[in-house]
Amino acid sequence: MKKVLMFASVGEVATGLALLFVPSLVASLLLGEELNGVALPIARVAGLALIGLGIACWPGPPLLGMLAYSTAVALYLAYLGFAGGLTGAFLWPAVVLHLILAALLSYSVTREPRD
Repeated sequence: MKKVLMFASVGEVATGLALLFVPSLVASLLLGEELNGVALPIARVAGLALIGLGIACWPGPPLLGMLAYSTAVALYLAYLGFAGGLTGAFLWPAVVLHLILAALLSYSVTREPRD
């Protein structure tokens, strides 16, 4: 079971990295269409989620996966707000929420008993 979970984790992280760095290629290979416009940042957030899922399923504390996801999404959304010019009504509240979650998860990771 552990080997299957590790294999699945590697697959999710690989897919997440592909969505993060070449989202249009992934969409083209999977769906036969390239991504454009707002679909690109949404695909990258999905990539970050898959990376977080892969980390959470890897042997070790699952909290690390959620911490990686919350931190990465907060940074990426903030980047979109500052440099990408994409600013919806919930962008900055989402950034703040993910930063708060990342802080709480960081605290939990440091407090989790070691085996």
